Amino acid sequence: MNIFILLAITLMIIILLLRRKWQIGICMLVGGLFIWIMRSSDPSDLMTTLVKTFSQYRTYDIILALYFVMCLEIELRLSGSLTDMVKALRRIFSSVKVLLAAMPAFLGLLPSVGGARFSAPIVEELSDDLHLTAGHKAAINFWFRHLFEFSSPIIPGMIMACSIAGVTFGEFIRHLCWLTVLAFVVGWFVLIRPIKVEREAIPQETAAELKHENNGLIISLGSVVSIFLIVVFGGLNASTATAIVVIAMFFVLLAVGRFVSAKEIFISTFDLKMIANIGGILYFTDLLSVTNVLSEIVTAFQSSPLPVPVIIACVSLIIGILTGMSQGHVAMVMPIVAAMGTGNLDLAGVAMAFGVAGQMLTPTHFCLIVTIDYFKTDIFSTLKPVLICEIIILTIFSIYSYLSWNSF
Repeated sequence: MNIFILLAITLMIIILLLRRKWQIGICMLVGGLFIWIMRSSDPSDLMTTLVKTFSQYRTYDIILALYFVMCLEIELRLSGSLTDMVKALRRIFSSVKVLLAAMPAFLGLLPSVGGARFSAPIVEELSDDLHLTAGHKAAINFWFRHLFEFSSPIIPGMIMACSIAGVTFGEFIRHLCWLTVLAFVVGWFVLIRPIKVEREAIPQETAAELKHENNGLIISLGSVVSIFLIVVFGGLNASTATAIVVIAMFFVLLAVGRFVSAKEIFISTFDLKMIANIGGILYFTDLLSVTNVLSEIVTAFQSSPLPVPVIIACVSLIIGILTGMSQGHVAMVMPIVAAMGTGNLDLAGVAMAFGVAGQMLTPTHFCLIVTIDYFKTDIFSTLKPVLICEIIILTIFSIYSYLSWNSF
Protein backbone atom coordinates (compact mmCIF):
# COMPACT_ATOMS: atom_id res chain seq x y z
CA MET A 1 0.00 0.00 0.00
CA ASN A 2 1.22 3.49 -0.85
CA ILE A 3 2.64 5.19 2.24
CA PHE A 4 0.40 8.26 1.92
CA ILE A 5 -2.75 6.17 1.47
CA LEU A 6 -1.71 4.20 4.55
CA LEU A 7 -1.28 7.39 6.59
CA ALA A 8 -4.60 8.78 5.36
CA ILE A 9 -6.46 5.61 6.42
CA THR A 10 -4.64 5.63 9.77
CA LEU A 11 -5.64 9.24 10.47
CA MET A 12 -9.24 8.45 9.48
CA ILE A 13 -9.28 5.54 11.96
CA ILE A 14 -7.91 7.78 14.74
CA ILE A 15 -10.41 10.56 13.99
CA LEU A 16 -13.33 8.10 13.89
CA LEU A 17 -12.35 6.64 17.28
CA LEU A 18 -11.90 10.11 18.76
CA ARG A 19 -15.40 11.04 17.60
CA ARG A 20 -16.65 7.97 19.43
CA LYS A 21 -15.07 9.43 22.62
CA TRP A 22 -12.28 6.87 22.92
CA GLN A 23 -9.23 7.90 24.96
CA ILE A 24 -6.55 9.53 22.84
CA GLY A 25 -3.87 7.07 23.92
CA ILE A 26 -5.99 4.09 22.88
CA CYS A 27 -6.86 5.74 19.54
CA MET A 28 -3.17 6.25 18.79
CA LEU A 29 -2.38 2.66 19.77
CA VAL A 30 -5.04 1.34 17.37
CA GLY A 31 -3.65 3.57 14.61
CA GLY A 32 -0.13 2.35 15.32
CA LEU A 33 -1.20 -1.30 15.29
CA PHE A 34 -2.91 -0.78 11.92
CA ILE A 35 0.33 0.62 10.49
CA TRP A 36 2.26 -2.32 12.02
CA ILE A 37 -0.11 -4.86 10.43
CA MET A 38 0.13 -3.21 7.01
CA ARG A 39 3.88 -2.55 7.11
CA SER A 40 5.50 -5.24 9.23
CA SER A 41 3.35 -7.79 11.13
CA ASP A 42 6.55 -8.91 12.86
CA PRO A 43 5.78 -9.38 16.60
CA SER A 44 9.37 -8.48 17.45
CA ASP A 45 8.73 -4.93 16.19
CA LEU A 46 6.02 -4.48 18.81
CA MET A 47 8.37 -5.60 21.56
CA THR A 48 11.24 -3.51 20.17
CA THR A 49 8.98 -0.46 20.19
CA LEU A 50 7.81 -1.18 23.73
CA VAL A 51 11.39 -1.44 24.98
CA LYS A 52 12.38 1.69 23.06
CA THR A 53 9.48 3.73 24.44
CA PHE A 54 9.95 2.80 28.08
CA SER A 55 13.74 2.72 28.14
CA GLN A 56 14.17 6.25 26.84
CA TYR A 57 14.90 9.11 29.21
CA ARG A 58 12.49 11.27 27.16
CA THR A 59 9.46 9.22 28.26
CA TYR A 60 10.04 9.72 31.96
CA ASP A 61 11.05 13.35 31.55
CA ILE A 62 7.72 14.07 29.84
CA ILE A 63 5.67 12.19 32.45
CA LEU A 64 7.52 13.73 35.41
CA ALA A 65 7.43 17.23 33.92
CA LEU A 66 3.67 16.99 33.52
CA TYR A 67 3.22 15.47 36.99
CA PHE A 68 5.20 18.21 38.76
CA VAL A 69 3.50 20.99 36.78
CA MET A 70 0.18 19.56 37.98
CA CYS A 71 1.57 19.48 41.54
CA LEU A 72 2.53 23.14 41.25
CA GLU A 73 -0.91 24.03 39.91
CA ILE A 74 -2.52 22.24 42.87
CA GLU A 75 -0.27 24.17 45.30
CA LEU A 76 -1.15 27.53 43.80
CA ARG A 77 -4.86 26.79 43.37
CA LEU A 78 -5.55 25.31 46.81
CA SER A 79 -3.47 27.97 48.55
CA GLY A 80 -5.54 30.67 46.84
CA SER A 81 -2.45 32.13 45.19
CA LEU A 82 -3.79 31.52 41.68
CA THR A 83 -7.09 33.29 42.36
CA ASP A 84 -5.28 36.17 44.06
CA MET A 85 -2.91 36.49 41.12
CA VAL A 86 -5.81 36.76 38.68
CA LYS A 87 -7.51 39.39 40.88
CA ALA A 88 -4.29 41.39 41.10
CA LEU A 89 -3.68 41.22 37.36
CA ARG A 90 -7.26 42.27 36.57
CA ARG A 91 -6.79 45.21 38.92
CA ILE A 92 -3.47 46.20 37.31
CA PHE A 93 -4.53 45.71 33.68
CA SER A 94 -7.76 47.18 32.42
CA SER A 95 -8.42 44.55 29.73
CA VAL A 96 -9.21 40.93 30.56
CA LYS A 97 -8.82 40.16 26.85
CA VAL A 98 -5.16 41.15 26.97
CA LEU A 99 -4.62 38.91 29.98
CA LEU A 100 -6.35 35.96 28.28
CA ALA A 101 -3.75 36.13 25.51
CA ALA A 102 -0.77 37.32 27.56
CA MET A 103 -0.79 34.79 30.42
CA PRO A 104 -0.61 31.59 28.30
CA ALA A 105 1.99 33.35 26.10
CA PHE A 106 4.08 34.28 29.14
CA LEU A 107 3.90 30.73 30.48
CA GLY A 108 4.78 29.49 27.00
CA LEU A 109 8.29 30.78 27.64
CA LEU A 110 8.58 27.90 30.09
CA PRO A 111 10.09 24.93 28.20
CA SER A 112 7.90 22.26 29.77
CA VAL A 113 5.67 19.75 28.07
CA GLY A 114 3.13 20.27 30.85
CA GLY A 115 3.13 24.05 30.73
CA ALA A 116 -0.29 24.15 29.07
CA ARG A 117 -1.67 22.43 32.17
CA PHE A 118 -0.40 25.30 34.30
CA SER A 119 -1.83 28.09 32.15
CA ALA A 120 -5.22 26.35 31.77
CA PRO A 121 -6.56 27.23 35.26
CA ILE A 122 -5.47 30.85 34.76
CA VAL A 123 -7.47 31.02 31.52
CA GLU A 124 -10.37 29.39 33.39
CA GLU A 125 -10.20 32.01 36.16
CA LEU A 126 -9.90 34.93 33.74
CA SER A 127 -12.83 33.77 31.60
CA ASP A 128 -15.08 32.92 34.53
CA ASP A 129 -17.63 35.66 33.70
CA LEU A 130 -17.23 35.68 29.91
CA HIS A 131 -19.60 32.80 29.07
CA LEU A 132 -17.09 31.09 26.75
CA THR A 133 -17.48 27.49 25.64
CA ALA A 134 -15.01 24.94 26.94
CA GLY A 135 -13.64 24.49 23.40
CA HIS A 136 -13.05 28.25 23.04
CA LYS A 137 -11.16 28.44 26.34
CA ALA A 138 -9.12 25.38 25.41
CA ALA A 139 -8.22 26.88 22.02
CA ILE A 140 -7.10 30.16 23.65
CA ASN A 141 -4.90 28.30 26.12
CA PHE A 142 -3.42 26.01 23.46
CA TRP A 143 -2.81 28.66 20.79
CA PHE A 144 -1.23 31.45 22.82
CA ARG A 145 0.96 29.03 24.76
CA HIS A 146 2.88 28.30 21.53
CA LEU A 147 3.58 31.80 20.21
CA PHE A 148 7.30 31.57 20.94
CA GLU A 149 7.99 28.36 19.00
CA PHE A 150 9.62 30.64 16.38
CA SER A 151 11.54 33.00 18.63
CA SER A 152 12.63 31.43 21.93
CA PRO A 153 16.22 30.16 22.17
CA ILE A 154 15.30 27.70 24.94
CA ILE A 155 12.58 25.79 23.07
CA PRO A 156 14.06 22.29 22.49
CA GLY A 157 13.01 22.24 18.83
CA MET A 158 14.71 25.57 18.18
CA ILE A 159 17.94 24.38 19.81
CA MET A 160 17.97 21.22 17.67
CA ALA A 161 17.04 23.10 14.50
CA CYS A 162 19.89 25.60 14.78
CA SER A 163 22.39 22.87 15.63
CA ILE A 164 21.44 20.56 12.75
CA ALA A 165 20.82 23.21 10.08
CA GLY A 166 24.06 25.03 10.89
CA VAL A 167 22.55 28.44 11.66
CA THR A 168 23.03 30.63 14.73
CA PHE A 169 20.24 31.35 17.21
CA GLY A 170 20.42 35.06 16.45
CA GLU A 171 20.12 34.54 12.69
CA PHE A 172 17.28 32.06 12.93
CA ILE A 173 15.27 34.07 15.47
CA ARG A 174 15.66 37.27 13.43
CA HIS A 175 14.52 35.31 10.37
CA LEU A 176 11.39 33.88 12.02
CA CYS A 177 10.45 36.19 14.92
CA TRP A 178 7.86 37.99 12.77
CA LEU A 179 5.87 34.74 12.82
CA THR A 180 5.48 35.10 16.60
CA VAL A 181 3.99 38.56 16.07
CA LEU A 182 1.79 37.24 13.24
CA ALA A 183 0.61 34.32 15.39
CA PHE A 184 -0.40 36.73 18.15
CA VAL A 185 -2.27 39.02 15.76
CA VAL A 186 -4.08 36.14 14.02
CA GLY A 187 -4.92 34.50 17.35
CA TRP A 188 -6.24 37.81 18.64
CA PHE A 189 -8.63 38.33 15.71
CA VAL A 190 -9.82 34.72 15.61
CA LEU A 191 -10.00 33.87 19.33
CA ILE A 192 -9.97 37.04 21.45
CA ARG A 193 -11.61 39.86 19.49
CA PRO A 194 -15.04 38.13 19.22
CA ILE A 195 -15.30 37.88 23.03
CA LYS A 196 -17.83 40.29 24.51
CA VAL A 197 -16.77 41.76 27.84
CA GLU A 198 -19.29 43.54 29.99
CA ARG A 199 -18.08 46.58 31.90
CA GLU A 200 -17.29 45.51 35.41
CA ALA A 201 -17.69 47.52 38.57
CA ILE A 202 -14.32 47.80 40.29
CA PRO A 203 -14.74 46.36 43.80
CA GLN A 204 -13.56 48.35 46.76
CA GLU A 205 -10.89 46.39 48.58
CA THR A 206 -9.23 46.92 51.90
CA ALA A 207 -5.49 47.36 52.27
CA ALA A 208 -5.29 43.86 53.77
CA GLU A 209 -7.10 42.34 50.76
CA LEU A 210 -4.83 44.17 48.32
CA LYS A 211 -1.78 42.94 50.21
CA HIS A 212 -3.07 39.37 50.13
CA GLU A 213 -3.71 39.54 46.39
CA ASN A 214 -0.27 40.99 45.70
CA ASN A 215 1.20 38.23 47.83
CA GLY A 216 -0.53 35.65 45.61
CA LEU A 217 0.71 37.43 42.49
CA ILE A 218 4.32 37.31 43.69
CA ILE A 219 4.09 33.66 44.70
CA SER A 220 2.46 32.52 41.45
CA LEU A 221 4.62 34.44 39.02
CA GLY A 222 7.70 33.85 41.15
CA SER A 223 7.29 30.09 40.89
CA VAL A 224 7.16 30.24 37.08
CA VAL A 225 10.08 32.65 36.82
CA SER A 226 12.09 30.40 39.17
CA ILE A 227 11.59 27.39 36.90
CA PHE A 228 12.59 29.47 33.89
CA LEU A 229 15.79 30.69 35.58
CA ILE A 230 16.73 27.21 36.81
CA VAL A 231 16.31 25.76 33.31
CA VAL A 232 18.11 28.59 31.53
CA PHE A 233 20.94 29.29 33.94
CA GLY A 234 21.06 26.09 35.97
CA GLY A 235 21.15 23.81 32.95
CA LEU A 236 18.57 21.41 34.43
CA ASN A 237 15.71 19.83 32.50
CA ALA A 238 12.15 21.04 32.99
CA SER A 239 11.02 18.09 35.12
CA THR A 240 13.88 18.49 37.61
CA ALA A 241 13.51 22.27 37.76
CA THR A 242 9.76 22.00 38.35
CA ALA A 243 10.27 19.36 41.08
CA ILE A 244 12.69 21.68 42.89
CA VAL A 245 10.23 24.58 42.75
CA VAL A 246 7.29 22.39 43.88
CA ILE A 247 9.20 21.25 46.96
CA ALA A 248 10.42 24.78 47.72
CA MET A 249 6.89 26.17 47.29
CA PHE A 250 5.58 23.75 49.92
CA PHE A 251 7.72 25.49 52.54
CA VAL A 252 7.13 28.98 51.12
CA LEU A 253 3.36 28.52 51.34
CA LEU A 254 3.73 27.18 54.87
CA ALA A 255 5.79 30.25 55.84
CA VAL A 256 3.25 32.76 54.49
CA GLY A 257 0.19 31.06 55.96
CA ARG A 258 -1.07 29.39 52.79
CA PHE A 259 -0.43 25.78 53.82
CA VAL A 260 -1.43 22.96 51.44
CA SER A 261 -1.02 19.35 52.62
CA ALA A 262 1.60 17.15 50.97
CA LYS A 263 -1.09 14.51 50.35
CA GLU A 264 -3.15 16.97 48.30
CA ILE A 265 -0.08 18.02 46.34
CA PHE A 266 1.60 14.73 45.57
CA ILE A 267 -1.06 12.00 45.88
CA SER A 268 -4.29 13.51 44.53
CA THR A 269 -2.38 14.89 41.54
CA PHE A 270 -1.51 11.45 40.19
CA ASP A 271 -3.53 10.85 37.00
CA LEU A 272 -3.19 7.32 35.61
CA LYS A 273 -5.38 8.12 32.58
CA MET A 274 -3.10 10.97 31.57
CA ILE A 275 0.00 8.79 31.90
CA ALA A 276 -1.66 6.06 29.82
CA ASN A 277 -2.47 8.61 27.10
CA ILE A 278 1.11 9.83 27.03
CA GLY A 279 2.42 6.27 26.87
CA GLY A 280 0.08 5.46 23.98
CA ILE A 281 1.19 8.48 21.98
CA LEU A 282 4.89 7.85 22.58
CA TYR A 283 4.45 4.21 21.58
CA PHE A 284 2.71 5.33 18.36
CA THR A 285 5.53 7.73 17.40
CA ASP A 286 8.20 5.14 18.20
CA LEU A 287 6.35 2.50 16.16
CA LEU A 288 6.46 4.86 13.17
CA SER A 289 10.23 4.89 13.54
CA VAL A 290 10.68 1.15 14.10
CA THR A 291 8.53 0.29 11.05
CA ASN A 292 10.50 2.86 8.99
CA VAL A 293 7.34 4.81 8.10
CA LEU A 294 8.94 8.19 8.84
CA SER A 295 12.02 7.49 6.73
CA GLU A 296 9.79 6.16 3.93
CA ILE A 297 7.86 9.45 3.87
CA VAL A 298 11.09 11.42 3.57
CA THR A 299 12.37 9.12 0.79
CA ALA A 300 9.10 9.39 -1.13
CA PHE A 301 9.25 13.17 -1.15
CA GLN A 302 12.96 13.28 -1.97
CA SER A 303 12.34 11.30 -5.16
CA SER A 304 9.40 13.47 -6.24
CA PRO A 305 9.64 16.16 -8.94
CA LEU A 306 8.30 18.87 -6.60
CA PRO A 307 10.42 21.99 -5.92
CA VAL A 308 12.72 21.61 -2.90
CA PRO A 309 10.88 24.14 -0.67
CA VAL A 310 7.57 22.39 -1.36
CA ILE A 311 9.12 19.04 -0.44
CA ILE A 312 10.51 20.47 2.80
CA ALA A 313 7.14 22.05 3.63
CA CYS A 314 5.15 18.87 2.98
CA VAL A 315 7.51 16.57 4.86
CA SER A 316 7.67 18.95 7.84
CA LEU A 317 3.88 19.28 8.00
CA ILE A 318 3.30 15.52 7.83
CA ILE A 319 6.05 14.64 10.35
CA GLY A 320 4.76 17.39 12.65
CA ILE A 321 1.27 15.88 12.53
CA LEU A 322 2.56 12.35 13.14
CA THR A 323 4.92 13.16 16.03
CA GLY A 324 3.28 16.20 17.66
CA MET A 325 6.65 17.43 18.92
CA SER A 326 9.04 20.04 17.61
CA GLN A 327 11.93 17.65 18.23
CA GLY A 328 10.19 15.10 15.99
CA HIS A 329 9.87 17.12 12.80
CA VAL A 330 13.18 18.88 13.40
CA ALA A 331 15.08 15.61 13.85
CA MET A 332 13.63 14.17 10.63
CA VAL A 333 13.64 17.21 8.33
CA MET A 334 16.52 19.46 9.38
CA PRO A 335 19.17 16.90 8.29
CA ILE A 336 17.66 17.14 4.78
CA VAL A 337 17.86 20.93 4.97
CA ALA A 338 21.49 20.70 6.07
CA ALA A 339 22.30 18.30 3.23
CA MET A 340 20.77 20.67 0.70
CA GLY A 341 22.70 23.63 2.00
CA THR A 342 24.14 24.13 5.49
CA GLY A 343 23.20 27.52 6.88
CA ASN A 344 20.29 28.00 4.46
CA LEU A 345 17.94 30.18 6.52
CA ASP A 346 15.17 30.11 3.93
CA LEU A 347 14.90 26.31 3.83
CA ALA A 348 15.27 26.03 7.60
CA GLY A 349 12.52 28.61 8.03
CA VAL A 350 10.14 26.68 5.77
CA ALA A 351 10.85 23.49 7.72
CA MET A 352 10.17 25.20 11.04
CA ALA A 353 7.02 27.06 9.98
CA PHE A 354 5.30 24.02 8.47
CA GLY A 355 6.57 21.64 11.15
CA VAL A 356 5.12 23.80 13.92
CA ALA A 357 1.82 23.99 11.99
CA GLY A 358 1.75 20.19 11.86
CA GLN A 359 2.39 19.79 15.58
CA MET A 360 -0.42 22.30 16.32
CA LEU A 361 -2.99 20.25 14.39
CA THR A 362 -2.57 16.77 15.81
CA PRO A 363 -3.86 14.70 18.74
CA THR A 364 -0.27 13.57 19.37
CA HIS A 365 0.58 17.01 20.81
CA PHE A 366 0.84 16.67 24.60
CA CYS A 367 -0.19 20.27 25.31
CA LEU A 368 -3.43 19.64 23.42
CA ILE A 369 -4.09 16.50 25.45
CA VAL A 370 -3.67 18.20 28.83
CA THR A 371 -5.66 21.23 27.67
CA ILE A 372 -8.74 19.32 26.51
CA ASP A 373 -8.48 17.12 29.61
CA TYR A 374 -8.54 20.16 31.88
CA PHE A 375 -11.42 21.96 30.14
CA LYS A 376 -13.37 18.71 29.61
CA THR A 377 -13.92 19.40 25.93
CA ASP A 378 -13.26 17.51 22.71
CA ILE A 379 -10.38 17.74 20.29
CA PHE A 380 -12.48 18.92 17.34
CA SER A 381 -14.02 22.02 18.95
CA THR A 382 -10.55 22.97 20.18
CA LEU A 383 -8.72 22.46 16.89
CA LYS A 384 -11.28 24.13 14.61
CA PRO A 385 -10.16 27.74 15.40
CA VAL A 386 -6.54 26.58 15.57
CA LEU A 387 -6.86 25.21 12.02
CA ILE A 388 -8.23 28.57 10.85
CA CYS A 389 -5.27 30.37 12.46
CA GLU A 390 -2.74 28.01 10.89
CA ILE A 391 -4.26 28.34 7.41
CA ILE A 392 -3.95 32.13 7.65
CA ILE A 393 -0.37 32.00 8.93
CA LEU A 394 0.86 29.45 6.38
CA THR A 395 -0.82 31.36 3.55
CA ILE A 396 0.88 34.62 4.54
CA PHE A 397 4.19 32.86 5.14
CA SER A 398 4.04 31.08 1.76
CA ILE A 399 3.23 34.28 -0.13
CA TYR A 400 6.02 36.14 1.64
CA SER A 401 8.48 33.30 0.94
CA TYR A 402 7.45 33.16 -2.72
CA LEU A 403 7.95 36.90 -3.18
CA SER A 404 11.21 37.12 -1.24
CA TRP A 405 12.90 33.89 -2.33
CA ASN A 406 13.62 33.27 -6.01
CA SER A 407 14.14 29.54 -5.55
CA PHE A 408 10.53 28.98 -4.47
